[in-house]
Amino acid sequence: MAILGIVMGSVINYPIYRIEKDELQPQSSFGPLGMSLERTYQRVQSSTVIAVNVGGCVIPVALAVLQAVHLARHGTEQLLMALAVAAISIAVCWRVARPMEGIGILIPGFVPPLVSVLVTWLLLSQATPEQRAATAFIAGVTGPLIGADLLHLKEMTKTPVAMVSIGGAGTFDGIVLSGILAALLA
Repeated sequence: MAILGIVMGSVINYPIYRIEKDELQPQSSFGPLGMSLERTYQRVQSSTVIAVNVGGCVIPVALAVLQAVHLARHGTEQLLMALAVAAISIAVCWRVARPMEGIGILIPGFVPPLVSVLVTWLLLSQATPEQRAATAFIAGVTGPLIGADLLHLKEMTKTPVAMVSIGGAGTFDGIVLSGILAALLA
C-alpha cells in the first residue's frame, strides 16, 4: 500500500505557500546596427508556489515517523542513534546538493543511501537488523528531504520558477530511493 501510495502520490503536489515577487527587469531599445540606445527597467510581477509532494514527501515522512516510534519502543538510545545518523545524512546531503535553475535541487542519487547505510553500520553495528534498517530508512528519507530540499529552499525561491515541490523530483526521487535502498542495504 505504501509503494502504491508513493507511486500514485508522486503526481500530487499540495501547495502550502506562495511567494509574490516584484522584480525590476532591464529592457533595452536598440537602434541601427544593434546598438543600445536606452536602457529602462520595467516592474514584473511573478510568484513562486511552494508545494509538498505526497509521494515524495508526505508518505516517506509518515513512514519515517512510524520507524522512529518503533525505535523509541526499544529505548531512547536507539532513537538517539537514529537521530545522529540522520543528522550526518542531512549534513552530507546539504553539502552535495546543488540548486539548478529550471530543474530544482540536484543531488547524486546514490550519495544519500550510501551515507545512511555506512553511518548506520558504523554507529549501530551491535543493533538488530530491524533496528539498522529502520535507522537507515529514517536517515535516507530525512537526509535528502531536509538537507537537500528544505535547507536549499531559500535559494530555490530566488530563481525564476513557478513551483518548488518539496520531495517532488519524481516517483523514485532521491528521498524515496534513499529510504528504500538504505533500508534494503542495512
